[in-house]
Amino acid sequence: MNRKIVPYLVVYVLLLMLACGLMMEYPKAELHLMLNSHHTPAQDVFFRCYTILAEWPLYVVALIPLCFRKWRWTLTYAISEGVAAIIVSILKHIFREPRPLAYFEEIGNNSLPLVEGVKMHHSNSFPSGHSSTFFLFFTFGALLLADYYAREKDNLRPVLQSAAVQQATMLCLLLMAAVGCFSRVYLSQHFLADVTVGSVVGVTVACMAFCLFRNKITTK
Repeated sequence: MNRKIVPYLVVYVLLLMLACGLMMEYPKAELHLMLNSHHTPAQDVFFRCYTILAEWPLYVVALIPLCFRKWRWTLTYAISEGVAAIIVSILKHIFREPRPLAYFEEIGNNSLPLVEGVKMHHSNSFPSGHSSTFFLFFTFGALLLADYYAREKDNLRPVLQSAAVQQATMLCLLLMAAVGCFSRVYLSQHFLADVTVGSVVGVTVACMAFCLFRNKITTK
């Protein structure tokens, strides 16, 4: 990995620290309700649609490199996603944590905000598979982009030669991943701890895969 990816990882670590701080400061149920205290019809529609990206659209997007004979990108992503899915599945079956809806039913709290039209799940909450997918996809994309910026620095269009533009582009990918994670909390499909650990799985697997296969996937 080159240093152009550093800001992406630094901001991610800061978000991770913020999440951990919130989890240490507030009880599980209270924190979840606090993060869900501002529902609006527009946000309900947005997050209900956005969360679907991790269910199949991102996999379709991952096939696009095949059109440019970059099959190694797609293959590496597929392997990474498979490894992350196995890790998440193992952890889910080890911890068997209830989803927010089941958890609030157990403690007799009926104040959980729900979004109409969303099929709610009750079990295997920890960690979040959607969050793992979001962060794996966008982190892998950021790593490829950082490598491209470094290799093609003399051939880039003037606007893309700006370090600020490059970092802003990669941070937009981080934002898209973070919004995906928050959608799972907003929809009360997961707690903050679930999406936090899911994101760690995604980032870790993406970075490891890129380091292991970098010479193959960055070959012209």
